[in-house]
Amino acid sequence: MTVAIRPVDPAADSPLLHGWVTEERAAFWGMTDCDEDRVREIYSYIDEQEHLAAYLFLVDGTPVGLLQTYDPEVDEIGEWYDRRPGDVGVHLLLAADEARAGRTEEIVAAGLMFVFALARCRRLVFEPDARNAASLAMMARIGAVRGPLVDMRTSIAAKPAQFFFLERDQM
Repeated sequence: MTVAIRPVDPAADSPLLHGWVTEERAAFWGMTDCDEDRVREIYSYIDEQEHLAAYLFLVDGTPVGLLQTYDPEVDEIGEWYDRRPGDVGVHLLLAADEARAGRTEEIVAAGLMFVFALARCRRLVFEPDARNAASLAMMARIGAVRGPLVDMRTSIAAKPAQFFFLERDQM
């Protein structure tokens, strides 16, 4: 099995991403009511921003998930916790695809290593919805340290956010 990571191409990837983010299982992603044009707009915006990035996970060439990063020094999410130099925020969405079956741990590990390889990255920041049991379980499996639980309200989301942190030396 080969896990690769490549940047999202908003125009080419929007049909795929639309299929993922509008599934009921992706409700915590907050895009279930978006049409394909809106998904393309969102990922075009992400692509244009210096502090945001979106990537696809590929297993043997098959897209199986989405990895997004943000700079908490710039992004409003960073206002909800005690930021540190070298923090990189991470969002993960894994597809319900048979190519991913039994490979979740390797895929997530590849994503974490990819983000830690960014020159400025010293610590990963996660803030899943506190009601998302699958994400909370994933945080435990990767060894992330639980941080504050906040009632986060940003321009794009409102949720009970459970922060988690993963230092480079915890990997």
